[in-house]
Amino acid sequence: MFYPDTYFDFDHTDHHHLLETKEPVWTILSKIADYLSLTLQPANHGIGYGTFFLGEQVFIGANTIIEEGAMIKGPAWIGEGCQLRKGCYIRENVIVGNRSIIGNSCELKNAFLFDEVQIPHFNYVGDSILGFRTHLGAGAILSNVRLDRREIVVRTEKEKILTGLRKFGAILGDYVEIGCNALLSPGSILGKESCIYPMVSWSGVLPSRSVVRKKDQLEIKTRSDL
Repeated sequence: MFYPDTYFDFDHTDHHHLLETKEPVWTILSKIADYLSLTLQPANHGIGYGTFFLGEQVFIGANTIIEEGAMIKGPAWIGEGCQLRKGCYIRENVIVGNRSIIGNSCELKNAFLFDEVQIPHFNYVGDSILGFRTHLGAGAILSNVRLDRREIVVRTEKEKILTGLRKFGAILGDYVEIGCNALLSPGSILGKESCIYPMVSWSGVLPSRSVVRKKDQLEIKTRSDL
């Protein structure tokens, strides 16, 4: 049920070997560090502007733009044609697919992004996998740690599955859309082409092509002091 090929088209990443497993998709998170240590060959083929920080264990693909103020700590593999905008913070064990956008005040840690992912404004992505053309609205957060620091559990309608992980954010299938200021609780799993509307707090497993929206009622009155 939770195999990687249920959520992702492997043709949209240069790292499909990391995905070829019959274990639950979240087990990939604990393999990113070893994968990078074995395959990463540091190099910078990008286009830099101003002053930025590039760690020793970082690969930057051709035509990727690195704006002033970006910090790529690494180990990290950044694909071709990406935008690493001013103020982004890419920490350890991060894979960013080709033509992706990492924007202002966005932080990534132990994350695997497929091609053409957009994380453009004020987002946190920790211990998560984001599929092809996933988009996060401004301020959307993928929380990766429980308040009680206990093991992350994946909750379905029928059962609770122990993951063995104390840090696990979200699995977002291909073409998932997350609205502005939405919050995904640890262990959230969203199927392909699903959508979370702005301001929604979500926890659990969402089937493919599903939409979650918040229906708060707004009250409009005429001002009496004018």
